[in-house]
Amino acid sequence: MPIRKAIIPAAGLGTRMLPATKSVPKEMLPLADRPTIQYIVEEAVASGIQHITMITSRVKRALEDYFDDAPELRAVLERKGDTAALEMLDHTSRMAQFSFTRQHEPRGLGHAVLVARDLMGAEPFGVLLGDDLVDHPERPCLRQLMDVHERHGGCVIAVMRVPREQISRYGIAAIDSYGDLDARTHRVQGLVEKPSPEQAPSNLAVIGRYVLTPSIFDVLEQTPPGRGGEIQLTDALHTLGQSEPVYAYEFEGTRYDTGDPVGLITTSLAYALQRPDLAPGIRAYLRTLRLD
Repeated sequence: MPIRKAIIPAAGLGTRMLPATKSVPKEMLPLADRPTIQYIVEEAVASGIQHITMITSRVKRALEDYFDDAPELRAVLERKGDTAALEMLDHTSRMAQFSFTRQHEPRGLGHAVLVARDLMGAEPFGVLLGDDLVDHPERPCLRQLMDVHERHGGCVIAVMRVPREQISRYGIAAIDSYGDLDARTHRVQGLVEKPSPEQAPSNLAVIGRYVLTPSIFDVLEQTPPGRGGEIQLTDALHTLGQSEPVYAYEFEGTRYDTGDPVGLITTSLAYALQRPDLAPGIRAYLRTLRLD
């Protein structure tokens, strides 16, 4: 079955980005000249997703407004004859069909996915986390996972190899080395949420891209709170892997973490330097810096 739907969890408070996130959702903080969330949505759309559900909270109305039409702004731009800005306005509101539903209390990523159960129905679907951006000029990361699902079925999680000292920051996949389907695709035996390097089954870290089957919802309903007192998607996938295949795919592309101030700033620079209209000015400024 083709994958048409995706979930973008966006209910978190963004405490690592305070004080900006006291009044601005972290997903609306800009990278170059557009909010971070737009890059996530554009990846989903470029992968073939038609319907995007965002999991929000009481303080995230700005996300709904951003992807809605803006008749007052449209009227001003039409009077000015600013066709370029009008096209940009249309692009943000018409990229996909959007739904918004609230996670009323912060109970973890697994619970955020479960909130969207009725909107996903009985179809496989994608999940994209807003802190992770993956840059690949030809095949978006989610599309890569969708291709694996179309070939083999089951759930597919994006993974990357990380240094030993970073292992405790991630969910880590245990893989069946005899069940590898190709150099990048592995059969998952289990998942461990943020283990110590000594307890980690591998250095394959899970990042924020998933293709999930609807079977995950029944498992999530039975998953007790885990690390941090939250319902962990990693725990549910570990359980689901006992009854149906779960695959780990070592994605192609460059991954950026925008979840803290340094990551946001450096990612913004990286993306701006890819833009012909912004790169010359950024490079000119960088040449003036004296870095010790």
